[in-house]
Amino acid sequence: MASTPNYNSSSGDLGEKETVAHVQGPGSLESGSIGFDPEATKKLLRRMDWHLVPFLALLYLLSFLDRTNIGNARLAGLEKDLGMTGLDYNVALAVFFPWYVAAEIPSNMMMKRTSPSMWLCVIMVAWGVCMTLMGLVTNFGGLLAARMALGIAEGGLFPGVTFYITLWYRRHECGLRMAIFFSAATLAGAFGGLLARGIAEMDGIGGKPGWAWIFILEGILTLAVAVVAYWAINDYPATAKFLSAEEKIEVERRLKEDRTHLADEYDMKYFWDAMKDWKIYVHMFITIGIYTPLYSISLFLPTIVKNMHYTNEKSQLMTVPPYVAACVMTIACGYFADRHQQRGVYMLLCCVIAIIGFTLLIATDDPHIQYAGTFFAACGIYPAVPMGVAWNGNNIGGSTKRAVGIAMHVGFGNLGGVLSAFSYRATDAPRYFSGHGLLIGTVTMSACFTIFMTLYLRRENKRRDELMASQGLTLATYTDEQKDAERERGDDATFYRYTV
Repeated sequence: MASTPNYNSSSGDLGEKETVAHVQGPGSLESGSIGFDPEATKKLLRRMDWHLVPFLALLYLLSFLDRTNIGNARLAGLEKDLGMTGLDYNVALAVFFPWYVAAEIPSNMMMKRTSPSMWLCVIMVAWGVCMTLMGLVTNFGGLLAARMALGIAEGGLFPGVTFYITLWYRRHECGLRMAIFFSAATLAGAFGGLLARGIAEMDGIGGKPGWAWIFILEGILTLAVAVVAYWAINDYPATAKFLSAEEKIEVERRLKEDRTHLADEYDMKYFWDAMKDWKIYVHMFITIGIYTPLYSISLFLPTIVKNMHYTNEKSQLMTVPPYVAACVMTIACGYFADRHQQRGVYMLLCCVIAIIGFTLLIATDDPHIQYAGTFFAACGIYPAVPMGVAWNGNNIGGSTKRAVGIAMHVGFGNLGGVLSAFSYRATDAPRYFSGHGLLIGTVTMSACFTIFMTLYLRRENKRRDELMASQGLTLATYTDEQKDAERERGDDATFYRYTV
């Protein structure tokens, strides 16, 4: 599993829609047959799902838990013990994100050059050590240094796993898997509140305050999982021990059919292709408008709920239900978006739900209505994150360009964490008008760009269909030789069609 094969043939990007011919099953790849029958394909996908997705979700649960547990630590006395005043807490949140963003593109390129099992294991060990040591800090400066180091260490996980998923699944299968993977973030919010409530009771043990034990124990948990990560992660379908020889061939065939003949080799020119693609930049602005409220909720939900006149202890527990609802919504949106082969419409729906949530929070001081607003906000924001990554990744041609484009997308979005760090200031309590207003504005921006991108992609697909028709061609009659002639053009290739 830890070997690094030259597995490029199945890591390209999407092309025409699926047109699968049927054979009898995995034991009957007869001469001239094209693939497994539907039942065998479902069995293959289930096998891949069970061996890949749960462990990836666990990694992201730990990652999100470790970057956001500072919100729980705050309620356990972090600020008082470290002598933090004014905007110190907000600064401690903000310093994480520039380093997190800076690590993303280099990390994805390193994973492309090494192997997922090795690189993801390195990332886990690094952030587990940073998290554990954060529990040993004794002043504000030490906390800042630990948060910056944590940002560098964690930066490569989300874009890395997102790219990794595209090496295994077809374009309209990625959305659900990314949604399940990202749903771990909602579980981290729910689990984090419960865990922090219990760990805080260790206050004074070993001379350490309760907030320090939150950092130490959750960091040790990450290190324990990192020990098995190297052997638990399958690098590529061609080297997966849980697949038979015929299943490996079938996975590669499906990906090649779905993602056409686009170039997969590592070459810096594809890095520059990504940097010059204006569509990726539009997705980046959609993403920052989503990630700003994402991190605002993750970092400040305990504080927002507390200012609804609940105790610290009850606030920790009351953050759990909105995250559970968001988890269900995230998986449901991923499932239906894949089933209907649509992204933009579902992104827009998520934005509208989130705007309703933040409007409920800003419009009244009734704690019951405000608490309902947290459900709408979480249920709108969390599903939009994997939806947006899948949409962008679906529409980038070629694996190297896609690896860079996904990292650009996620990296710029994570700069929203800097904005979110100052969205809910102590001086604005208890109503937080400026914070709720900021988030209504960023989500509205994302909604507008989503409408623009959806309309543009539909028009561009129609234009390409008409261009091929004028030449007497269709996607079905475009030959392999014609596709190979355009293999370096990426998503500008004549036969390429976007996911809308």
